[in-house]
Amino acid sequence: MVGGGAPPRPAETGCSRSRMTEKKSKLCCRANVYTQVPDGGWGWPVAVSFFFIEVFTYGIIKSFGVFFNDLMDSFDESNSRISWIISICVFVLTFTAPLSTVLSNCFGHRLVVIAGGLLVSTGMVAASFSQKVYHMYITIGLISGLGYCFSFLPTVTILSQYFDKRRSVVTAVASTGECFAVFAFAPAITALKEQVGWRRSLLFVGLLQLNIVVCGALLRPIIIRGPESPKTVTHESRKEVQYMLENEKTRTSLDSIDSGVELTTSPKNVPSHATAELEPRADQQQTLGKAGSAHGERKVPLLDFSILKEKSFICYALFGLFATLGFFAPSLYIIPLGISLGIDSDRAAFLLSTMAIAEVFGRIGAGFVLNREPIRKIYIELVCVILLTVSLFAFTFAAEFWGLMLCSVFFGIMVGTVGGTHIPLLAEDDVVGIDRMSSAAGVYVFIQSIAGLAGPPLAGLLVDQSKIYSRAFYSCAAGMAVAALCLALVRPCKQGLCQHRHSGETKIESHRGKALQDIPEDFLEMDLGKIEQRVHVTTEPV
Repeated sequence: MVGGGAPPRPAETGCSRSRMTEKKSKLCCRANVYTQVPDGGWGWPVAVSFFFIEVFTYGIIKSFGVFFNDLMDSFDESNSRISWIISICVFVLTFTAPLSTVLSNCFGHRLVVIAGGLLVSTGMVAASFSQKVYHMYITIGLISGLGYCFSFLPTVTILSQYFDKRRSVVTAVASTGECFAVFAFAPAITALKEQVGWRRSLLFVGLLQLNIVVCGALLRPIIIRGPESPKTVTHESRKEVQYMLENEKTRTSLDSIDSGVELTTSPKNVPSHATAELEPRADQQQTLGKAGSAHGERKVPLLDFSILKEKSFICYALFGLFATLGFFAPSLYIIPLGISLGIDSDRAAFLLSTMAIAEVFGRIGAGFVLNREPIRKIYIELVCVILLTVSLFAFTFAAEFWGLMLCSVFFGIMVGTVGGTHIPLLAEDDVVGIDRMSSAAGVYVFIQSIAGLAGPPLAGLLVDQSKIYSRAFYSCAAGMAVAALCLALVRPCKQGLCQHRHSGETKIESHRGKALQDIPEDFLEMDLGKIEQRVHVTTEPV
C-alpha cells in the first residue's frame, strides 16, 4: 500500500511480545535467546552469581548475631530493641518483594540487582557510624533491607528460568552460599571485632557487600522462543477461533459444539477435500489468534495478584508466613544462648558455624532428592518441616555445649532442606507452576514480611520476660508447627478441595448442551447432508 500506513503483518503482530521483551532486556545487556530451557549455558554463571549474592545477603543477616551483645552494651538496650534491627530488615526485604518484581519486569533483573547491591553497601557502611539504635533501624533495617530484596529475589527468579530438570539441584547448591558465609563470617568477624571493634568490622562488611554489584552484572535476561514461534497458536485460541468461524459459516456446524462425541462423517475424519478446505481456515485462525493474543498481552499486569484466587497458593503462602518465624531467630540467638549457659564466646560462635555447615549438607541433599523423578516434592518438603519443628523444640532442652552442638547440626540440616527449596517449589505444578513463578515469588515473599517483622522481637520479648534465652525457640517451634499444617493442605486444595474449577466446567458443558438443544433439527439435517455429500465425492474410486 502506497500513501497509507500498511497494516502490520501477522508475523510481526504475533511476535510483538518477544520484541518487547528483547527491547526491555537491551536496557541491561543482550538477552540470551533459546528455543527451550537450556538447563545450563549461561545459567551456570547465573548460578555462581546467586551463590555469592546469598553470601552477601542472607549470609550477613544470619551472621549478625555476632554483633548482638556488642550492640546491647554500646547502646544500653534490651534484647527485643536490638532484635528489631534484623526484624525490620527482614520485613522490608519481604514486604517490598512485589516492588522488586515490578521493577524487574520493567527494567530487567540486572539493573535491579546492581541497584540493590549499592543500597545494601550504603546502609551497612552508614550503620557503622550509628549513635543510637534507631539509626540502625533506618540504615540496616530500611536501606539495606530494601537492597537485600532487590538483590536476592530477581536472582533466584532468573535462575529458575535457566534450568528445568536440574532446577532443584542447582538452586540447592547455589543457595549454600549463605551457609558457607555464616561458617566463615561468624569466627572471622568475631576475631576482627576483637582487634578493631564492632564499628570498623561493620564498615568492612559493608564494603565487602559491594561485590553484589559485580554479581548483578552477570545476570543476562533469557528469552525462550520456539523454532516456529511466529506461527504458533495456542490450542485454546485455535479452538475458540475455529468455533467462531464455523458458527459464522453454517451456524450449525458440529465442530462448534464440543459434545465429546466425534461422528465419522465429521470433516476431521475426511482426509482429502475436507482437509484441504480447512487449511485456509487454519491460516485465518492463526492470524486472528495472533492479533487477539497481541491485544490481550497489552493488558497483562506487571504483577499478577490473581494467584491469590488459588487456594493451593494461599495455603502455601500461609506456610511461608509461619515458617519465617523459625528461620532467623535461631541463628540470631544461638550465640547469646551459648554464652548464657557458660560457654566461651569463641565456642559459642563455633555453634553458629556448625549450624551453617550442617545447612550445606541439608540444602545439597534436598536438591538431589527433589531432583529424582517421579517424586512428589511437596511431600518431601512437608516431612522436612515436621522434623524442623522437632529440632526447634530440642533447643529448649539443651543445657551444655554438646547438647547445643547436636541441636545445631540437626536444625542446620532441616533448615537447609526447607530454606533452599521453599521458593523454587513455587515453580512446581502442585503450587503455581513456572509460568507464574515471577509474580508468585513476589506475592509469596510479600506475605512472609509479617512474620519477618514479628519473629525476632517476639523471641526477644520472651527472653526479656523470662531471662532465659532458650525461651526464644518456643515461638519459632510453634510457628513452624502451624506452617507444617498449612503445607499439608496445599496438595489437597490443588486436587480435591477446590471445586470452583469443576463447577465452572459443568456450567460450560450445560451451556453447550443447551445450545445443541436450541438448534433446529432441519438445520442439523442439512449440515449433515452437506458433509455426507463431500464424503461421497472424495471417496469415489478414480
